[in-house]
Amino acid sequence: MFTPSQEDVRRFFCAAYAKYLNNTLSDSLETLAAQWIGEHPEYHAALADVDLALCKNYSIDDAATNPFLHLSMHLSISEQCSIDQPRGIRQAVELLSAKRGDLHAAHHEVMECLGVMVWESQRSGRPPDGQAYIEAVQQRATQKA
Repeated sequence: MFTPSQEDVRRFFCAAYAKYLNNTLSDSLETLAAQWIGEHPEYHAALADVDLALCKNYSIDDAATNPFLHLSMHLSISEQCSIDQPRGIRQAVELLSAKRGDLHAAHHEVMECLGVMVWESQRSGRPPDGQAYIEAVQQRATQKA
């Protein structure tokens, strides 16, 4: 399993942004990252300066979202959907996307569920509960407006 450091993640997204600007993306992961970067112009300044990105501290007390965490969650959800793991996530995200009329909006809702799953896992010291996660996403996809 690949476990990149915080610095690795930040360098990756900054490099993907630079390649996006220069139209020199070289692989599918960079291309996917660039698609999500394009959806978030509010993060472009943070991605443009790799030195600042490497030393910037994002805390819960900050009003600003951590762009690297946010973009990483987009990539995680995209990967989960591509391999349908946990089983059923692809269909749930597709349903939610159709319901919202927007994949990006659907991803943001899924992120809330993913964040809860990770938080509960960390708090309890147990492995992430993929079943609870998929059920939360499915509930959002099927609940009445």
